[in-house]
Amino acid sequence: MMTAKNLLLSLPVAFLVACADPSENVPKANVSATNQSGSSTAAATPSTPAAGAKAYVITPDSSKIEFTGSKVTGKHDGGFKLFQGEVHASGNSVSHAKVTIDTTSLWADNDRLTGHLKSPDFFDVAKHPTAVFETTSISGSGDNSTVTGNLTLHGITKRISFPAKIAVKDDGVTVAAEFAINRFDFEMKFAGKADDLIRENVVLRLDVKAAKAG
Repeated sequence: MMTAKNLLLSLPVAFLVACADPSENVPKANVSATNQSGSSTAAATPSTPAAGAKAYVITPDSSKIEFTGSKVTGKHDGGFKLFQGEVHASGNSVSHAKVTIDTTSLWADNDRLTGHLKSPDFFDVAKHPTAVFETTSISGSGDNSTVTGNLTLHGITKRISFPAKIAVKDDGVTVAAEFAINRFDFEMKFAGKADDLIRENVVLRLDVKAAKAG
């Protein structure tokens, strides 16, 4: 049986575990450019499908786009229910990919939080109902791939790079990635309560299983 003394000693440990930052254990996306108003650097030109590349379709039926955000006292998971896109690949290589997300389909593990994330404090889905990612280059191969592309989110476009695991088969393409982005880079700067601040970094998880088109 746990004594009162042992219980008091264990509370700080439990508190530290509950408050761990999820983004500390994943790679950070490299944000290298922006084309938002006033910037001197334009977004890179999107990649194009290689000659003879096959098209594979991305849908929520077989893929997931999810995220984890955190604050001082804990974390919340969420994602998007509606999105669509294509991957173009030939041999073992992906030459182009594009995904369009319906931000109004955002969900979180708390109904009140879902509504807040859709508000102008965060995604402002009424004003920005879509988010788009399109590749500019894909380097490496297999489990050691690096995906670079233009991410348009909250009305702001930035070029990001992140590590991914990519596998190409005749009947489908799989892409798995987990990395962190800084929400401040996309002007989502709602701070939260003074004694329970919301962290800047958000973990994104991509589990894509694209099926052969047609």
